[in-house]
Amino acid sequence: MPRKAVSEPATADATTSSPAAARPSVSTLTSIAADAGVSLSTVSKVLNGRTDVAPDTRERISQLLRRSGYQPGSQLGFGVVDLLLGAGECTVAKSSPWAEELISGTVQAAAAANHSVIVTPVSTPREFDRWLELAAVRGTHGALSVLHLPRGAELRQLAAAGIPVVVLDPAEEPGAEIRSVGTTNWQGGLSATRHLIELGHTRIAVIAGPADLWSSRARLDGYRAAMLAAGLPVDERLIRRDAFSPSGGREQAARLLTMADRPTAIVAGSDAQAFGVLQALRDAGLRAPEDVSVVGFDDIPVASWAAPALTTVRQPLAAMAATAFRMLRAVGDDTAAQAHHIELATTLVVRDSTAPPAKRRR
Repeated sequence: MPRKAVSEPATADATTSSPAAARPSVSTLTSIAADAGVSLSTVSKVLNGRTDVAPDTRERISQLLRRSGYQPGSQLGFGVVDLLLGAGECTVAKSSPWAEELISGTVQAAAAANHSVIVTPVSTPREFDRWLELAAVRGTHGALSVLHLPRGAELRQLAAAGIPVVVLDPAEEPGAEIRSVGTTNWQGGLSATRHLIELGHTRIAVIAGPADLWSSRARLDGYRAAMLAAGLPVDERLIRRDAFSPSGGREQAARLLTMADRPTAIVAGSDAQAFGVLQALRDAGLRAPEDVSVVGFDDIPVASWAAPALTTVRQPLAAMAATAFRMLRAVGDDTAAQAHHIELATTLVVRDSTAPPAKRRR
């Protein structure tokens, strides 16, 4: 029973030594669909080993596939799902802790259903087209797309190939035609900021992620809501944006720390940014939480190993991936009764990087 995630090859040779090993193009499958008098999605289902095709139709398509040198998929219960990593929070770095949590959650859920997972970076239309051609040929039971939000032509291509998709942590607010799984980003931003306010901080900075990411905007809005609810002013000079990366957090924190009235606490938009904030404090000869309290967002495993251990908002990444996989598997079962977007709850995890401001400890 395959249980490991594997990566799609970066390039593939379009020609091989035998017809059975050749990689058919979408146009080849379209020709087979025309000969069989069915849609491309029906041919894709037979190629993938899906069972929701009438036996007579399945046999007719199977014969055409074999005649062209391709083997229809098995019906033994084994399947493949694709995990597409788009650019954004981790810039498709499969080795990053953030991506590893998503991959782990997908693999565990897939293994329980006798499925394997293929991981592919997909950040551009060209990369999407290349993946789709490969997936339509080798077969897939569907795609989980992280950050990359298929739209327009891509959605039509997926529908034509009979490949369902569920988006994880969508970069933009998805429409009703897109099924997706996210987390309560606004609530997370609010709880992180409120925690600092309850400790006695009033001058709280925030380093948000890129403005074009839906999750980034929601976390920043949660910060604003907490400040306003506490009757504290929202100082726009204390609001910074940068990549969800250690370098982004370090650069913006360094600027905040040069202010004459520097903040006593910083809310970072991700744990990666928070690690950069801790680096900037060290560079300035300061410490957390003695000089500046720091809160992250994600609760990746290394957050508890940091020095000091990072207070952060836990985003249930593995559970998000597992939920998305279950949604993907349920696409064919009473789709109309299913929610098109699910949000899992965030949780504040208090560790050692936050404390009352120095003036309150004296």
